[in-house]
Amino acid sequence: MSVDEAPLSRRPWDIVFIVFWVINFGFITYMIDIEQIVIRDPAHFTYPIWPPRFAVDAIHWWARSVDPVVWARAPWYRATIWIDSLVFGPFYLFAISAFWKGRSWIRIPCFVWAGMMIAIVTIILFEELWGQTPTEARGIVLGANLPWLLFPFAVIARMRREQPFAAGTASAHRASSTEEDTSCA
Repeated sequence: MSVDEAPLSRRPWDIVFIVFWVINFGFITYMIDIEQIVIRDPAHFTYPIWPPRFAVDAIHWWARSVDPVVWARAPWYRATIWIDSLVFGPFYLFAISAFWKGRSWIRIPCFVWAGMMIAIVTIILFEELWGQTPTEARGIVLGANLPWLLFPFAVIARMRREQPFAAGTASAHRASSTEEDTSCA
């Protein structure tokens, strides 16, 4: 960490982003999405080596019960899953490391990720609500997908400064002010 970068402890929102990306990397991208790549037809399949059987069963329950887009696995939808696995998965690792260490080089990749994520989630939600395989559980599906629509906007806001991890940024300043206020009490 250079002298100008605020430590992670003074960047609480960055911890939230890190947790979001850890969950995406370990659970969403390389468990849920991988299932949709290795099992092309959820009605006729053999359990793969990965993901584990309990995950496959849970994903299929979700798809049958709530999310017909996941069950249908149309080619356009599988393309979004491949993007998640081949592009977003590696991005999450780089973003976790860069946010942890306060590295500003991640700024432009964050904008690229956010734009792609907003576009993909918007397209998926249009299919979920008004497409050929709409869900009957609109509220549940919207709620389940909302973090992937909101977090990209939050990342854009967080990366708006050229040096987003500098000690003088608003989030670092607020956190350090709070620590100083509590230490004086």
